[in-house]
Amino acid sequence: MLQLSTLELSQEITEQLYSNPLLEIDEDLADSSVNNQDSNSASETEGIISVNLSDDESSAQTIAADATDTSVTETELDQDWTATSTTEIPVDTHWDGNLSGPTSSSSGTGEFDWEQVYQVTQSLQDHLLWQLNLTPFSERDRLLAEIFIDSIDASGFIPEDIENTFSHHSNAEADDPIEQDELIAVLHRLQQFDPPGVFARSIQECLLIQLFQIKSDNQYIEQAINLVTNFINDIGSIDLLALCKKTQYDPEELQGALKIIKSLNPRPGDYLDMTQPDYIAPDVYVEKVSDRWEVRLNSNNAPKLKINEVYSNLIKRSDSSDQNQYLKDNLTEAKWFLRSLESRNETLMRVAGTIIELQQDFLELGPIGMKPMILSDIAARLDLHESTISRVTTAKYLSTPIGIFELKYFFSSHVGTSTAGEYSSTAVCAILKDLIAGEQRSKPLSDNKLMALLEDQGIPIARRTVAKYRESLGIPSSSQRKRFESIL
Repeated sequence: MLQLSTLELSQEITEQLYSNPLLEIDEDLADSSVNNQDSNSASETEGIISVNLSDDESSAQTIAADATDTSVTETELDQDWTATSTTEIPVDTHWDGNLSGPTSSSSGTGEFDWEQVYQVTQSLQDHLLWQLNLTPFSERDRLLAEIFIDSIDASGFIPEDIENTFSHHSNAEADDPIEQDELIAVLHRLQQFDPPGVFARSIQECLLIQLFQIKSDNQYIEQAINLVTNFINDIGSIDLLALCKKTQYDPEELQGALKIIKSLNPRPGDYLDMTQPDYIAPDVYVEKVSDRWEVRLNSNNAPKLKINEVYSNLIKRSDSSDQNQYLKDNLTEAKWFLRSLESRNETLMRVAGTIIELQQDFLELGPIGMKPMILSDIAARLDLHESTISRVTTAKYLSTPIGIFELKYFFSSHVGTSTAGEYSSTAVCAILKDLIAGEQRSKPLSDNKLMALLEDQGIPIARRTVAKYRESLGIPSSSQRKRFESIL
């Protein structure tokens, strides 16, 4: 659910509404939210995160709707979800609650180009390069990683013969030849990138990568790993009894393992292979209210759902008929779906609130105020895995008073300064853009001159790095920017 974009989430909700009679749209809540926009009801304040404009980061983030600490770790969420079985959910529970989000608000009064969206994810390679720039690598290993990324196909696979792949890249061959162990070490690190299963050399390796990232306390995970490792050609068989004899698993174990395998994605790169919409509805809004930055979910992106009371009241605890069991199963699935949506919204709000907490200078000053920030910075604060942060920030958009930004836009590597401080690469690019914008058209600044000007500001970077940043901004070289003054 975390990696779904707004459009994909809407489609998933629509499918659930069509397939599950125990789910329905809460029309009353939708009407009341329209008729009571000026009221201060709980539905309007739910899900609002306020960020103080102070240096005390430990107390900067609070949840306005609840004075108690409602944050939970990823491990606690997993334990809570796995600990609750189908039989433990009371079928006669009265579900007055529903999944309601905050009322959308304006994103500020500042004027800017509403057509401009600052987007990071454009292709699978872009997504992988973005993670590579935020991952510690030596220069040699980084070069090898870039070659791996260049060789990846749209589905997320690389050629099986990796040594042959590197033999075609003369730039990677130096006096010190590349050893196979070196390639494997870099490849194993890249295989931890998001989406799970990328950089596999076969379907079997792709599935194993995903299986090893699943929690080890899953009941049938060992059986699933064994099936993919030793019986990859047999798991598609429709003769389950023959497969049981071959694997020595009982039917329950086999079906549990096959269910895990069917949940995996054999083409992990496909979910990023999408055509971007012309207009993007932000997932989160941020605005300044009484010297505090408030973060709100966009409640208009998805309908409000609730349990259908008519069908739920028909369920009888002691009735074991097929019709009653059908209602029980759908009620359990509906409750799990609502909890999944709540967990997704909570995680998205926590991540967005933490990003705003760390990047307040960006909201005040623009790109020049961007601070260096990597996935582990957010992951450590929220006690989540880096891949979870990557999924939350992919194809999710934040509306601010200065524009609409993909959440991934706020992550950038750091550039050291002569005063032992740090600048983000985004801030350095913004400074470069300002320097070039103020140059004389007849005497544009060369990369060497730009390097010197940056060094005067305490940012010592190489000329080739200046050229790299300039090209990333789509700015031509000084010779191409030169404009001769008219003689008239």
